[in-house]
Amino acid sequence: MKTLKFGGTSLANAKKFIQVSSIIINQTKINQISVVLSAPATITNHLEMIVLKCIRYNNVPAEELTTLKNFFLKLTKKIYATNKKYPKNNIQKKITKQCEKLQKLLNLIKLFKKCPDKIYAQVISMGEILSVKIMKELLMSYGHDVLTINPVKLISATSNYLNAIVKIHESKKNFKNLNVNKKKIILMPGFIAGNKSRELVVLGRNGSDYSASILSVCTNSHTCEIWTDVNGIYTSDPNIISTAKFISEITYQEALELSYFGAKIIHPASVKPLQIHNIPCIIKNTNNPNYPGTLLTIKNNNNIDIIKGITYLKKIILIKITKIKESNQEKILNKTFKYLSKKNITTYLLNQSLSNNTISFYIQNNPLLNIKLKLKKALSAEIQKKSLKIVLCVKKLSIISIIGYNIKKYNIDILKKICLVVNSFKNKILEVSYNTSKISLSVVLHDKHIIDITEKIHDLILYKTIPVNIFLIGIGGVGSKLLDIILMQEQKLKKIFIQLNVNVIANSTTYIENKKKISLIQWKKQFNQSNQLFILEKILNLVKKNGYLYPVLIDCTASQDIAEKYKIIMKKGFHIITANKKSNSSFFSNYKSIRKIAQKYNKKFFYETHVGAGLPILNNLKNLIKSGDQLIKFQGILSGSMSYIFGKLDGNTSLSDAIKQAQTLGFTEPNPQDDLLGTDVARKLLIIAREFGYKLELSDITIEKILPDSFNKSNHKKEFFLQLKKLNNIFIRQINKAKNEKKVLRFVGTIKNNGSCNIKIKAVDNKNPLYYVKNGENIFVFYTKYYQPIPLILRGYGAGNEVTASGIFSDLLRVIL
Repeated sequence: MKTLKFGGTSLANAKKFIQVSSIIINQTKINQISVVLSAPATITNHLEMIVLKCIRYNNVPAEELTTLKNFFLKLTKKIYATNKKYPKNNIQKKITKQCEKLQKLLNLIKLFKKCPDKIYAQVISMGEILSVKIMKELLMSYGHDVLTINPVKLISATSNYLNAIVKIHESKKNFKNLNVNKKKIILMPGFIAGNKSRELVVLGRNGSDYSASILSVCTNSHTCEIWTDVNGIYTSDPNIISTAKFISEITYQEALELSYFGAKIIHPASVKPLQIHNIPCIIKNTNNPNYPGTLLTIKNNNNIDIIKGITYLKKIILIKITKIKESNQEKILNKTFKYLSKKNITTYLLNQSLSNNTISFYIQNNPLLNIKLKLKKALSAEIQKKSLKIVLCVKKLSIISIIGYNIKKYNIDILKKICLVVNSFKNKILEVSYNTSKISLSVVLHDKHIIDITEKIHDLILYKTIPVNIFLIGIGGVGSKLLDIILMQEQKLKKIFIQLNVNVIANSTTYIENKKKISLIQWKKQFNQSNQLFILEKILNLVKKNGYLYPVLIDCTASQDIAEKYKIIMKKGFHIITANKKSNSSFFSNYKSIRKIAQKYNKKFFYETHVGAGLPILNNLKNLIKSGDQLIKFQGILSGSMSYIFGKLDGNTSLSDAIKQAQTLGFTEPNPQDDLLGTDVARKLLIIAREFGYKLELSDITIEKILPDSFNKSNHKKEFFLQLKKLNNIFIRQINKAKNEKKVLRFVGTIKNNGSCNIKIKAVDNKNPLYYVKNGENIFVFYTKYYQPIPLILRGYGAGNEVTASGIFSDLLRVIL
């Protein structure tokens, strides 16, 4: 004998009923089959709603009744359209008769102005009864013998109408008298049992699994199969968490813990009977019947220490009974749990404190049960005697649980990851608890963002993947090239468990966003179609809304406004990577305050590209300073454009022609006057000086002007170059003088050990490292306590979109690694 159970999603419509009948018939070729059926999906919820409306409005909701009846009539009509042998008229009469019975029950509810549990049980079990009636006729239409058994007569249970517990020994006895032809298919509605008075009782919501477990025991089945809409058990609900991993095998104990803490894989009550009677259980997929499914066994055959699942319970209430006299605590505890057991209310995370004289535990909220009022009534004698003062309820909580053998082995690492995720959603952990079997760890927190929190904990623990959420502002040459690099490196980074998700791409006017990640193949098309107005504050709020763990804002702009908001950005939870020199070259007080905020909020603030684009200048410099090194002197060519221009002067090219060539090649700013003023070089020099600890302002740096005061500033390109030609002869004289001394001219930034900084045109000979630098290269020459008389030299291209983007990408990896 094999027992099969089909859930509501497996019976959602006519097509599904036919699909299930096919699975049953195929199974009969090998085994005798007993089958438990649930109500079609959503029908039990619909019946509950009908009862609630009947009570609320003191009237039978005719429209909802008609909807219910029409569902089943249409279902049978569609079955008939596929199978003309199906006795449509006969089954539709049975549906009508069942709906008339429902009408009578609702009239009683209207009369009583409330719904007694006995009537409620009869109403909400009608979906299962109709499923069996429809399936019986369908199987018989294919020529199979079917025996429908009545669980009210055969499944003995306690008298609790809504949460009955099955008496397995008595039920097994009842089945001994049942003589079943081996060729017959046994059909039984799930969710239903009978008390000692042979009244219908139900086994709690999702009780059809429990029914299948009991039927497996009572019929001595060698296997129990639970058929649902997924391939088996996953590490989390795959309908909610897309990254959930399939589990091929799991122990009953692990499955019990998962079920107990909310995973909708198998009803918790159903596990024990199968476990005790050593009946293997397989969770299978109705939509994919050939898939092997998940096997539930007694022992952990692989003996592997792995996390088997992460699940959650919502709408949790904390019950705290306080100020108990020590001598009465055990008595009150027993009385409380006897009452809860009678009501079949599951409790979680019991905590008994003798020192504080308190008992606390958690339950799921039940709108039909005012638990605080009921408990006060149950403990009224103790309250009157002042043995206890109050039953305190805290609502709107959730429990997230991680299940797996030897979980304590991983507890520190797991708790760190849980805290990281919970904090990112501005939630709070209220309690941490291990179960006595040592295979589950649970945390209690506020009932907000629970699904998102569970998903992020799941991915962080099971995949060990660090999700980095990138907000890119500025999509010019550097920003666009950075997106190309991220796309190119994506798969390589996944191999070392780093997931780069670009969630926002913006310029000064427009932005696009995606909670998961923006497609970097199609981002330009999407951006061009966007009409979302760029508002920085709105974008920053996405971190809290989406619970990003490692949000990184990358500033590829030259915006003073964004640079001034770095402190606000960090307070919102972002690490910052910036190519925007305005932040580090503004007032020294701002320079210091950014770092204080970064330290206070534990945020990374990286800006390697401020000085040498992709050259590793600042990081190496910081390491030197940390090791105790001290600056004696610094000299450098800090501008790619000035490097190119002055290199060209070596070969007798005029100043105006050299500048024109540099502009054509993209070395200069759109207006070359910005380069010739030396402000960009001054910013870089200031940043280096500040890294060495000098408290300087931009105004403290002396710049030798290339353009004389008489030079009229002009935004008109032709006019500018006409004026520039007037300077050619002046530079020719300087160049010739340098040549006579076997030297070349270079635009050099200098920092002395007293902190004085200057930028000037200098003539250097071939013994100076700056002599050979041209064609857009940069050079940084550090004479320090450790590096003398031979200096530390860093040389290479310090400009260009590609090298700058690569420098930003390196900073991005430093945020994580």
